[in-house]
Amino acid sequence: MKERQTAAFEQFRSLPPVEPIEIVGLWQGRGIPAGHPLDGVLENLGWFGKRFRADMRADALLFWTRERRLIAIDPAQIPVCLALRFHKLGRTGAARILFSYLRRGFQASGPVACLRIMRFAGAESAAMVYDEQPIVDYFRRVDERKIMGVMTIKGEDQIYFFELERTEELEKEQAHTK
Repeated sequence: MKERQTAAFEQFRSLPPVEPIEIVGLWQGRGIPAGHPLDGVLENLGWFGKRFRADMRADALLFWTRERRLIAIDPAQIPVCLALRFHKLGRTGAARILFSYLRRGFQASGPVACLRIMRFAGAESAAMVYDEQPIVDYFRRVDERKIMGVMTIKGEDQIYFFELERTEELEKEQAHTK
């Protein structure tokens, strides 16, 4: 497991930095399996990705609803220590069904994180700092449409790795249905 974390970290470290303004928009995410307890959990619960706003605020966790609309979740409502401890449950069908009912109660009333430049893994690059959780996501450029992210949790040794792909088409569609 440590080998997968090391390989993913070296891949991230080799990528060029990205400026916060360059990532403004809607991004669809997918986890990169690297031996983290949360591998597969977000996808099982219907995770879509993230939205970064021009005012440098962010919707850190966007999920699909049953109506195929996106809903922003407030991470402050989710006890990180419990999510990490009971991660196996998070990959079950029962968790997916339960979360689909609880999702609206976790809905954010606005952006829940901010974008800034921070130093991590040898370079200054865009980072998203959660308002009410000890979490920072750091980003590096894969190509013009993709970025790689790492989620770090204060006090935890392992890193959650993910990739985000820009998706303007869905952003336009969601804006028209509001």
